[in-house]
Amino acid sequence: METRQQGLTFFSAILALIATLVVIQLWLVAAALDAALANATSVLVPIMLASGALFLLNAGLLWWVRSFDARLRQWGPRG
Repeated sequence: METRQQGLTFFSAILALIATLVVIQLWLVAAALDAALANATSVLVPIMLASGALFLLNAGLLWWVRSFDARLRQWGPRG
C-alpha cells in the first residue's frame, strides 16, 4: 500500500465483505433448519456444501486480513 490510509480503507472493505458472508452463512443455517424440520432432506447437502465453502472463504479472508495487518504494522507509520 502506498499510504497507511489506503491500507486501512482496504482492510475495512475486506472486513465488511467478511461480515456480509457471515450473514449469508447464518441465512443458510436458518434455511437448513427449516428444511430439516420440513423433512426436505434433499436440500441439506447443497446447503451444507455452500456453508462449508463460505466458511473456507471467510477463514481465508480472515487469515489474509491478519497477515495484512501484521505487514502494515511491520512497515510502521508512513502517512
